[in-house]
Amino acid sequence: MRKLLVLALVGLAAQLVDGALGMAYGLTSSTLLLLVGVAPAAASASVHLAEIGTTLAAGVSHWRFGNVDWRVVSRIALPGAVGAFAGATFLSSISTESAAPWMAGILFTLGAYLLVRFSRPLRTDRRGGRLRSRFLGPLGLVAGFVDATGGGGWGPVATPALLVSGRMEPRKVIGSVDTSEFVVAGAASLGFLIGLGSEGFLLPMVAALLIGGLIAAPIAAWLVRIVPAQLLGATIGGVIVLTNARTLMRSADLEGPARPAVYALLAVAWVAALALAVRALLRTRRQRDVATTALPAVPSAAVPAEDRLPIPAAVSSGGDR
Repeated sequence: MRKLLVLALVGLAAQLVDGALGMAYGLTSSTLLLLVGVAPAAASASVHLAEIGTTLAAGVSHWRFGNVDWRVVSRIALPGAVGAFAGATFLSSISTESAAPWMAGILFTLGAYLLVRFSRPLRTDRRGGRLRSRFLGPLGLVAGFVDATGGGGWGPVATPALLVSGRMEPRKVIGSVDTSEFVVAGAASLGFLIGLGSEGFLLPMVAALLIGGLIAAPIAAWLVRIVPAQLLGATIGGVIVLTNARTLMRSADLEGPARPAVYALLAVAWVAALALAVRALLRTRRQRDVATTALPAVPSAAVPAEDRLPIPAAVSSGGDR
């Protein structure tokens, strides 16, 4: 019961992060399940089954807050489902010994990406035009495959790609990615059901993760408007990197003083990323404040007559010099 309560809290925290960043529910949950000894395929299967419920709740919440672009959802969800089904089938077909380093490697890489991504200023400008299917289709296919084989990855692959495009508001990127993940999670769960059977799903853990996620989903859809994504992304990236480094070092038979040295190096990198994230966040806020201050124009009527510049007679009469 204590373990299930902890899992429910993890599901809640993971959904808060996911709803605010558009990523990391699967990464966070899968990392924890691997840490307690769950087989990689069973961990990914259980997380994706729980995600069917959490992504549905998140999608409805984002829709109610106006955070969803349905055109993008319709063009990225189906390729994502195909990729997720293929990834689930692949992960189900390999042994636990082979799958563990594979999955930990994907999670470690995605965690490192989060550290790098959120240690720099986030893009805020937008370009004109619409996202095309020839971009959204391949993106969904790759993101879905990585998501199923890594136990998470739909958000870390899809969200930054859509943000970098500069053609969507950040809140709509997050809402659309979260909403389309409902289809991806369903396809991955079907693939795991075919590959592993119903015994591949750890139902008590699924229920605990689902309950925590359902509680957090509407809160997260609201938090996406106010939470500092810069700090949240760097924080969760460091947790994922440090946790999955343990599995990778064990697979590489790295023993002795080398392990503490690697952990220390990763911890220093995490602290540096957090410091850069804080610096980037403060710089962005300063630039926004300066831009906001410069926007209002002072009406001429508010300027005293003696302080106004004289207007040449030719200009005031509309004539030419």
